[in-house]
Amino acid sequence: MRKRLTGNLGLKILAFFTAVFMWFIVVNIDDPVIEKTYNGIPVNVINEEIVTTTNRTYQIVDDTQEVNVTVSAQRSVMDKIKAEDITAVADMKELSMGTQIPIEVSIPRYRYEKAYTTPRNLQVKIEDEARSNFPIVPTTLGTVREGYVLGELKADPEKITLRGPESVINSISRVVAEADVSGLSEDAEIEARLILYDANNNVIDQTLLANNLGKEGISIDVTLYQIKKVPVKLNTSRISAAKGYKISAVNVEPREISVTGDESALAQLDEIRIPAEDLEISDLTERTERMIEISSYLPEGIMLVEENADNVIVTIQIEQPGVQNFEVSTSSITVNNLSENLQLSYRAVDFEIQIRGPEETLNVFSTAKKVSVDLKNYSIPGTYIVPVSVELPDGCAMVSEVEVEIILEAKSGDEQ
Repeated sequence: MRKRLTGNLGLKILAFFTAVFMWFIVVNIDDPVIEKTYNGIPVNVINEEIVTTTNRTYQIVDDTQEVNVTVSAQRSVMDKIKAEDITAVADMKELSMGTQIPIEVSIPRYRYEKAYTTPRNLQVKIEDEARSNFPIVPTTLGTVREGYVLGELKADPEKITLRGPESVINSISRVVAEADVSGLSEDAEIEARLILYDANNNVIDQTLLANNLGKEGISIDVTLYQIKKVPVKLNTSRISAAKGYKISAVNVEPREISVTGDESALAQLDEIRIPAEDLEISDLTERTERMIEISSYLPEGIMLVEENADNVIVTIQIEQPGVQNFEVSTSSITVNNLSENLQLSYRAVDFEIQIRGPEETLNVFSTAKKVSVDLKNYSIPGTYIVPVSVELPDGCAMVSEVEVEIILEAKSGDEQ
């Protein structure tokens, strides 16, 4: 029996190694070692206290807080490895040259040949830690419900303490709390988002900073005001025309303005009146306009919805016996002989013409399609004052010549 087992021993040993070799070949053919790169793996920094306990801090630079990890493993293993299975660690104990920490990779639960990161080191900047207090500026985005306007905004808290790398703290120019007020129709406290800006209005990354907001975070107390449209009334008792003339109409534009403010004051406001002493004009012989700053007539607690809408225009129409005034829109002027290479616009929206003639004729006269300008002598881009022609009925004449200021520009793509 023993002889049978030990017989041909060399052949048996050769057969064993041949089988192992064949198994190795089969395994590497059926399940070869392959290489794969996983992008955007976050680097976890450990033992930070080595820096932070000395009143210093660090910031990761050169975008090395995320790395690419290349793994070599058998295909059957690689098929199971996901990016979240990979751990990349930078140990502050390994800090070298004051700026670099080697990054070590591990893939728990999986057997692999090797794994390495690109880049191989975490780049850090070590600097002193700083702390500073900043006022918080409340801001909003979105639009409140129609009929309302934003009133007072108050951040809660109104100040914040920020701590972090000295260079980052020193770069902070403005601290903002931003709340979304879309569709808001009543006073509310709204959760806000903290945003930090530098002097160039660039947003500052807050990941390296600590603050004192705690779990409650930051909010904005928003006060809304209701909008009310109020008519503008004129006391015209001190407006008078020159001898031989008469006032045909006094109008104000806009006729009503949008205001907001204290609720009780708003409820009591029915009109805004411009007194006679502020409209005192005498000896008028032609149409006259006067600009009035309406905000000076608003009661306490009331303000304009739009600050740039502070002016109203009072227009006084003057007539002579036997003379009627006609207001003409520049858009209704018939343009003759405009060069095909030019385009036309007007300085004014409308203008006035005065016509003398029989009352019964003027009462039925219309300027429609009867007002024109002839541009045959204007072929170069520029600003010009040109005469206006009016086709008049028999027995009527213009009181004075009328001119209009025009702007001629080359059409897009044309060369002059």
